[in-house]
Amino acid sequence: MTQLIAAHGGELVNRELAANEREQALKEAASLKVLEVNDWEVSDIELIGIGGFSPLTGFMGKEDYENVVRQTRLADGTVWSIPITLSVTKEEADKYPIGETIALKGADGMIYATLNVEEKFEANKEEEAKNVYGTTDKEHPGVKKLFDRGDIYIGGPITLLNRPSHGEFEKFYMDPAETRQMFKDLGWKTIVGFQTRNPVHRAHEHIQKTALEAVDGLLLNPLVGETKSDDIPADVRMESYQVILDNYYVDERVRLVIYPAAMRYAGPKEAILHAIVRKNFGCTHFIVGRDHAGVGDYYGTYDAQRFIEQFEDELGMTIFKFEHAFYCTVCENMASAKTCPHDKENHVHLSGTKVRELLRNGERPPKEFSRPEVADVLIKGMKQV
Repeated sequence: MTQLIAAHGGELVNRELAANEREQALKEAASLKVLEVNDWEVSDIELIGIGGFSPLTGFMGKEDYENVVRQTRLADGTVWSIPITLSVTKEEADKYPIGETIALKGADGMIYATLNVEEKFEANKEEEAKNVYGTTDKEHPGVKKLFDRGDIYIGGPITLLNRPSHGEFEKFYMDPAETRQMFKDLGWKTIVGFQTRNPVHRAHEHIQKTALEAVDGLLLNPLVGETKSDDIPADVRMESYQVILDNYYVDERVRLVIYPAAMRYAGPKEAILHAIVRKNFGCTHFIVGRDHAGVGDYYGTYDAQRFIEQFEDELGMTIFKFEHAFYCTVCENMASAKTCPHDKENHVHLSGTKVRELLRNGERPPKEFSRPEVADVLIKGMKQV
């Protein structure tokens, strides 16, 4: 029997009702006070409900929130790096008394969950921005989202009544209990998780395959929730993943499963959250590359690697920390500063801006940077954006 890694905090959380209980709860929810939640919060509701955010059972109360912001830990000492909170305005807060159960409804009219209101408290947005995102600059997309939210946080456990639809990605959707069962069925004991919100280029392929040499399987786990407007759309990326997996990976060693979260762009702090979620999905190893979950120039190239290193033992995972990879025209293969002795003029480097420019013009980046099949998918996708 394959023994998988324990969920974060010890037990995999399940806040979803069985079918018969769910029908009754949905009827009761129809008469509750309603709080409309945005897409970001719907993603969080889903991940709490299915156990992706284990050990969380709901939106954070004040003690957990303050500990996470100041200590990178929940109130009980468990490592946690990003506040998972539900916000309302000061005016709205009065509508939801402590002790009441309320319905959480999306903009689409769907009631996704109920929440038992246990706490209401004021967010310290300046401190949260500085400690979580490393900046209070509202040009940072995560910080902007934070300051655009209401000033009052509502804390309490949730009950998941409806999972969001993932449309065309549904066939790539699995919850943590399902991925864990899949790994057992495959006989994988060691699994490396890879987080991405970008297409897989040659550098990503190189570090994934290097990691695969040390483990049984790879969980390619692309984020398909809310991202910033200039990121490549999820549907285009998903097609590019399938193309590269079909042509360049060993089928028995890789599985593609979506990660239905919103992107926070919190750099080092988000790297820890990404690792924790993959641990809950059953991964024993996790890849942190250059500028993990970064945006702009807010974080140093290897800040995320240095930060997560201090929590690696407590996470109980092996963190693969890879340097920036490139194609060397002298070595004639993929390499990094650790393995290639040649000068930079021999390295194939392209900025994201340059790559997007080439793709928009219908031009493939060099094959040393991107597989031609992937480039063709991206060119077609960029024309449709």
